[in-house]
Amino acid sequence: MPGGFGGASAVGRRRFLVMSTAAVGLPLPASRSAPGSSAVLTPAGTGTTSTVALTVNGKPRSAVVDNRTSLLDLLREHLGLPGTKKGCDQGACGACTVLVDERRVNSCLTFAVMHDGAHVTTIEGLAYGDRLHPLQQAFIDHDGLQCGYCTPGQIVSGVACIAEGHARSREEIREWMSGNLCRCGAYTNIVTAIEQTAKGG
Repeated sequence: MPGGFGGASAVGRRRFLVMSTAAVGLPLPASRSAPGSSAVLTPAGTGTTSTVALTVNGKPRSAVVDNRTSLLDLLREHLGLPGTKKGCDQGACGACTVLVDERRVNSCLTFAVMHDGAHVTTIEGLAYGDRLHPLQQAFIDHDGLQCGYCTPGQIVSGVACIAEGHARSREEIREWMSGNLCRCGAYTNIVTAIEQTAKGG
């Protein structure tokens, strides 16, 4: 049938798909690097990298990363901080929540080079030496841990929820924690832990 799935139309479609796929596989040009980052074209010309310097949990850290590296992968794979979890890797579960300049960020959804010079707090940075952060202790007291996989993101997000002043009622806590999905049905206990910590108890 002319113009249908056979003949010249099918060939043109295949050619378009091949060209599109090839274009997607090309390395990013150096001009696309984030402002403020120091992009370096690799000797082989196979891609671009940047040196990203951050203050993580109060300590200066830096790493050379591919410009497409997420903040989550920078923390886990380059800086050796595995406390921040990779859950859905699509920003839907909140397991990767960290604080960037004291604001909640899903670290899987943002490029590391976008945060050059920022202050990042992960779950590893909440405790005061051997003393747990009050919300960490509250999660233990109220059995909010369950399997523990989403717990780091829940706690970091809960700390921000309290600091933002969004913990004045259980309903408000549920609303402002809605970006962090608990996989094990411990939501009630998590709300209780945040509520107690917000009240200073």
